[in-house]
Amino acid sequence: MPASTPRALSFDRAAALYAAARPGYPPALLDTVEELAGRPLDGARAVDVGAGTGIATRLMDARGARVTAVEPGPGMAAELHRTLPSVPLVRGDGNRLPLATASADLITYAQSWHWTDPELALPEALRVLRPGGALALWWNVSDHSVRWAADQDARLRRHFGADESAHGTPGGAGSRNLARLSGGTFTRRLLRWSRTVPAATHLANLSSHSAFLVRGAAGEESTRRFLDEERAHLARVFPDGRVEERYVVELAVLVRRPRTPVDAVP
Repeated sequence: MPASTPRALSFDRAAALYAAARPGYPPALLDTVEELAGRPLDGARAVDVGAGTGIATRLMDARGARVTAVEPGPGMAAELHRTLPSVPLVRGDGNRLPLATASADLITYAQSWHWTDPELALPEALRVLRPGGALALWWNVSDHSVRWAADQDARLRRHFGADESAHGTPGGAGSRNLARLSGGTFTRRLLRWSRTVPAATHLANLSSHSAFLVRGAAGEESTRRFLDEERAHLARVFPDGRVEERYVVELAVLVRRPRTPVDAVP
Protein backbone atom coordinates (compact mmCIF):
# COMPACT_ATOMS: atom_id res chain seq x y z
CA MET A 1 0.00 0.00 0.00
CA PRO A 2 1.68 3.26 -1.05
CA ALA A 3 2.50 5.69 1.74
CA SER A 4 0.35 8.38 0.13
CA THR A 5 -2.91 6.53 0.79
CA PRO A 6 -5.41 8.07 3.25
CA ARG A 7 -5.03 5.13 5.65
CA ALA A 8 -1.24 5.50 5.75
CA LEU A 9 -1.58 9.21 6.49
CA SER A 10 -4.37 8.74 9.06
CA PHE A 11 -1.76 8.75 11.85
CA ASP A 12 -1.18 12.45 11.24
CA ARG A 13 -4.37 13.28 13.14
CA ALA A 14 -3.12 11.42 16.21
CA ALA A 15 0.62 12.12 16.20
CA ALA A 16 0.84 13.13 19.88
CA LEU A 17 -1.26 10.12 20.95
CA TYR A 18 0.91 7.84 18.79
CA ALA A 19 4.10 9.19 20.38
CA ALA A 20 2.75 8.82 23.91
CA ALA A 21 1.10 5.39 23.71
CA ARG A 22 2.89 3.26 21.11
CA PRO A 23 5.43 0.73 22.40
CA GLY A 24 9.13 1.12 21.70
CA TYR A 25 11.49 -1.76 20.99
CA PRO A 26 13.72 -3.92 23.20
CA PRO A 27 17.51 -3.42 23.22
CA ALA A 28 17.83 -6.93 21.76
CA LEU A 29 16.30 -5.67 18.51
CA LEU A 30 19.09 -3.22 17.71
CA ASP A 31 21.66 -5.73 18.98
CA THR A 32 20.30 -8.19 16.41
CA VAL A 33 20.21 -5.57 13.64
CA GLU A 34 23.91 -4.90 14.30
CA GLU A 35 24.67 -8.63 14.30
CA LEU A 36 22.88 -9.31 11.01
CA ALA A 37 24.09 -6.12 9.33
CA GLY A 38 27.65 -6.98 10.28
CA ARG A 39 28.49 -3.57 11.71
CA PRO A 40 27.74 -1.41 14.77
CA LEU A 41 25.19 1.37 14.68
CA ASP A 42 27.72 3.77 16.18
CA GLY A 43 28.87 5.97 13.31
CA ALA A 44 26.65 4.28 10.72
CA ARG A 45 24.90 6.44 8.11
CA ALA A 46 21.32 5.34 8.80
CA VAL A 47 17.99 6.25 7.20
CA ASP A 48 14.74 5.61 9.09
CA VAL A 49 11.95 5.53 6.48
CA GLY A 50 8.37 6.11 7.61
CA ALA A 51 9.92 7.37 10.83
CA GLY A 52 6.62 8.58 12.26
CA THR A 53 7.17 10.33 15.58
CA GLY A 54 10.71 8.98 15.83
CA ILE A 55 10.30 5.96 18.11
CA ALA A 56 12.98 3.93 16.28
CA THR A 57 14.91 7.03 15.16
CA ARG A 58 15.50 7.99 18.78
CA LEU A 59 16.89 4.56 19.69
CA MET A 60 19.32 4.52 16.75
CA ASP A 61 20.41 8.10 17.46
CA ALA A 62 21.13 7.12 21.07
CA ARG A 63 23.42 4.36 19.80
CA GLY A 64 25.49 6.82 17.85
CA ALA A 65 24.05 6.30 14.37
CA ARG A 66 23.99 9.33 12.05
CA VAL A 67 20.27 9.08 11.34
CA THR A 68 18.23 10.84 8.70
CA ALA A 69 14.46 10.48 9.20
CA VAL A 70 12.12 10.21 6.18
CA GLU A 71 8.42 10.79 6.88
CA PRO A 72 5.49 11.64 4.53
CA GLY A 73 2.99 12.96 7.09
CA PRO A 74 3.27 16.61 8.21
CA GLY A 75 1.78 15.95 11.65
CA MET A 76 4.06 13.01 12.41
CA ALA A 77 7.08 14.90 11.04
CA ALA A 78 6.30 17.89 13.27
CA GLU A 79 6.11 15.65 16.34
CA LEU A 80 9.42 14.01 15.43
CA HIS A 81 11.12 17.36 14.91
CA ARG A 82 9.75 18.65 18.22
CA THR A 83 11.34 15.82 20.22
CA LEU A 84 14.44 15.23 18.03
CA PRO A 85 15.32 18.70 16.69
CA SER A 86 18.93 17.75 15.92
CA VAL A 87 18.02 14.80 13.65
CA PRO A 88 17.88 15.64 9.91
CA LEU A 89 14.33 15.16 8.61
CA VAL A 90 13.14 15.02 5.01
CA ARG A 91 9.60 14.65 3.71
CA GLY A 92 9.11 11.63 1.47
CA ASP A 93 8.26 7.94 1.41
CA GLY A 94 9.89 4.64 0.57
CA ASN A 95 8.59 4.45 -2.97
CA ARG A 96 10.79 7.39 -4.00
CA LEU A 97 13.51 8.18 -1.49
CA PRO A 98 14.79 11.79 -1.66
CA LEU A 99 18.35 10.60 -1.00
CA ALA A 100 21.57 10.15 -2.95
CA THR A 101 22.65 6.83 -4.42
CA ALA A 102 24.94 4.69 -2.20
CA SER A 103 24.60 7.19 0.66
CA ALA A 104 23.47 4.87 3.51
CA ASP A 105 24.98 2.03 5.52
CA LEU A 106 21.59 1.07 6.96
CA ILE A 107 17.97 1.71 5.96
CA THR A 108 15.25 0.85 8.47
CA TYR A 109 11.48 0.53 8.19
CA ALA A 110 9.98 0.31 11.68
CA GLN A 111 6.30 -0.60 11.29
CA SER A 112 6.24 1.03 7.85
CA TRP A 113 7.29 -1.32 5.01
CA HIS A 114 3.66 -2.45 4.52
CA TRP A 115 2.71 1.11 3.56
CA THR A 116 5.01 0.95 0.51
CA ASP A 117 4.77 -0.71 -2.88
CA PRO A 118 7.58 -3.31 -2.59
CA GLU A 119 8.07 -3.28 -6.36
CA LEU A 120 9.14 0.37 -6.04
CA ALA A 121 10.52 0.47 -2.50
CA LEU A 122 13.01 -2.40 -2.79
CA PRO A 123 14.88 -0.99 -5.83
CA GLU A 124 14.92 2.41 -4.11
CA ALA A 125 16.39 0.95 -0.93
CA LEU A 126 19.05 -0.94 -2.90
CA ARG A 127 19.87 2.25 -4.80
CA VAL A 128 20.39 4.28 -1.65
CA LEU A 129 22.32 1.55 0.20
CA ARG A 130 26.05 1.33 -0.31
CA PRO A 131 27.32 -2.13 -1.40
CA GLY A 132 27.35 -4.29 1.72
CA GLY A 133 24.82 -2.02 3.45
CA ALA A 134 21.70 -3.44 5.12
CA LEU A 135 17.94 -3.00 4.83
CA ALA A 136 16.16 -3.80 8.12
CA LEU A 137 12.37 -4.15 8.36
CA TRP A 138 10.50 -4.89 11.56
CA TRP A 139 7.06 -4.99 13.15
CA ASN A 140 5.87 -5.14 16.75
CA VAL A 141 2.90 -7.52 16.78
CA SER A 142 0.80 -8.70 19.70
CA ASP A 143 1.85 -12.12 21.03
CA HIS A 144 -1.26 -14.22 20.51
CA SER A 145 0.17 -17.17 22.40
CA VAL A 146 -0.99 -15.15 25.44
CA ARG A 147 -4.65 -15.97 26.09
CA TRP A 148 -5.93 -12.49 26.94
CA ALA A 149 -4.20 -11.01 23.85
CA ALA A 150 -5.71 -13.67 21.60
CA ASP A 151 -9.15 -12.98 23.07
CA GLN A 152 -8.70 -9.25 22.50
CA ASP A 153 -7.63 -9.88 18.92
CA ALA A 154 -10.78 -11.91 18.30
CA ARG A 155 -12.91 -9.04 19.62
CA LEU A 156 -11.06 -6.57 17.39
CA ARG A 157 -11.66 -8.74 14.34
CA ARG A 158 -15.37 -8.96 15.12
CA HIS A 159 -15.53 -5.20 15.67
CA PHE A 160 -13.92 -4.40 12.32
CA GLY A 161 -15.38 -7.35 10.44
CA ALA A 162 -11.95 -7.93 8.91
CA ASP A 163 -9.23 -10.55 8.64
CA GLU A 164 -6.68 -8.15 10.13
CA SER A 165 -7.18 -6.75 13.62
CA ALA A 166 -6.25 -3.24 14.72
CA HIS A 167 -2.88 -4.18 16.17
CA GLY A 168 -1.56 -6.68 13.65
CA THR A 169 -0.89 -10.39 13.79
CA PRO A 170 2.27 -12.46 13.48
CA GLY A 171 2.81 -13.18 9.80
CA GLY A 172 0.49 -10.29 8.91
CA ALA A 173 0.20 -8.25 5.73
CA GLY A 174 3.61 -6.60 6.01
CA SER A 175 5.72 -9.66 6.70
CA ARG A 176 3.91 -11.77 4.08
CA ASN A 177 5.55 -9.59 1.41
CA LEU A 178 9.06 -10.43 2.59
CA ALA A 179 9.39 -13.34 0.18
CA ARG A 180 9.79 -10.71 -2.57
CA LEU A 181 13.04 -9.37 -1.08
CA SER A 182 16.12 -10.06 -3.16
CA GLY A 183 19.46 -8.50 -3.98
CA GLY A 184 21.51 -9.83 -1.08
CA THR A 185 21.63 -12.08 1.96
CA PHE A 186 18.23 -12.28 3.68
CA THR A 187 17.68 -13.29 7.34
CA ARG A 188 14.60 -13.31 9.56
CA ARG A 189 14.37 -13.35 13.38
CA LEU A 190 11.57 -13.30 15.95
CA LEU A 191 12.19 -11.45 19.23
CA ARG A 192 9.79 -11.65 22.17
CA TRP A 193 9.49 -8.90 24.74
CA SER A 194 6.95 -7.15 26.95
CA ARG A 195 6.11 -3.88 28.64
CA THR A 196 3.74 -3.11 31.51
CA VAL A 197 1.61 0.04 31.22
CA PRO A 198 -1.55 1.54 32.74
CA ALA A 199 -4.76 0.27 31.15
CA ALA A 200 -5.39 3.79 29.82
CA THR A 201 -2.10 3.69 27.90
CA HIS A 202 -2.92 0.27 26.48
CA LEU A 203 -6.30 1.51 25.25
CA ALA A 204 -4.73 4.66 23.82
CA ASN A 205 -2.25 2.43 21.98
CA LEU A 206 -5.14 0.50 20.45
CA SER A 207 -6.96 3.66 19.42
CA SER A 208 -3.84 5.01 17.68
CA HIS A 209 -3.97 2.27 15.02
CA SER A 210 -5.16 3.11 11.54
CA ALA A 211 -8.16 0.78 11.68
CA PHE A 212 -9.67 3.14 14.27
CA LEU A 213 -8.30 6.40 12.88
CA VAL A 214 -9.71 6.04 9.36
CA ARG A 215 -13.22 6.02 10.79
CA GLY A 216 -12.88 9.66 11.77
CA ALA A 217 -15.75 11.47 13.49
CA ALA A 218 -18.32 9.07 12.04
CA GLY A 219 -16.84 6.21 14.03
CA GLU A 220 -16.16 8.01 17.31
CA GLU A 221 -19.20 6.61 19.15
CA SER A 222 -18.47 3.04 17.97
CA THR A 223 -14.82 3.39 19.00
CA ARG A 224 -15.80 4.78 22.40
CA ARG A 225 -18.16 1.86 23.06
CA PHE A 226 -15.54 -0.68 22.02
CA LEU A 227 -12.86 0.87 24.25
CA ASP A 228 -15.27 1.07 27.21
CA GLU A 229 -16.07 -2.64 26.81
CA GLU A 230 -12.38 -3.44 26.41
CA ARG A 231 -11.60 -1.55 29.62
CA ALA A 232 -13.99 -3.86 31.46
CA HIS A 233 -12.36 -6.98 29.92
CA LEU A 234 -8.92 -5.73 30.97
CA ALA A 235 -10.07 -5.02 34.53
CA ARG A 236 -10.94 -8.70 34.95
CA VAL A 237 -7.53 -9.86 33.71
CA PHE A 238 -5.47 -7.07 35.31
CA PRO A 239 -7.34 -5.97 38.48
CA ASP A 240 -4.45 -3.69 39.51
CA GLY A 241 -5.02 -1.63 36.37
CA ARG A 242 -1.59 -2.37 34.84
CA VAL A 243 -1.52 -4.31 31.58
CA GLU A 244 1.39 -6.54 30.59
CA GLU A 245 1.56 -6.19 26.81
CA ARG A 246 3.45 -9.06 25.19
CA TYR A 247 4.96 -8.62 21.74
CA VAL A 248 6.81 -10.48 19.03
CA VAL A 249 9.10 -8.30 16.95
CA GLU A 250 9.29 -9.72 13.42
CA LEU A 251 12.65 -8.65 12.01
CA ALA A 252 13.94 -9.10 8.46
CA VAL A 253 17.40 -7.95 7.35
CA LEU A 254 18.66 -7.89 3.76
CA VAL A 255 22.40 -7.21 3.34
CA ARG A 256 23.06 -5.76 -0.11
CA ARG A 257 25.54 -7.69 -2.22
CA PRO A 258 29.03 -6.13 -2.14
CA ARG A 259 30.24 -4.50 -5.32
CA THR A 260 32.14 -6.90 -7.58
CA PRO A 261 34.93 -6.04 -10.08
CA VAL A 262 32.37 -6.47 -12.88
CA ASP A 263 30.15 -3.81 -11.27
CA ALA A 264 33.00 -1.31 -11.41
CA VAL A 265 33.47 -1.64 -15.18
CA PRO A 266 31.88 1.35 -17.01
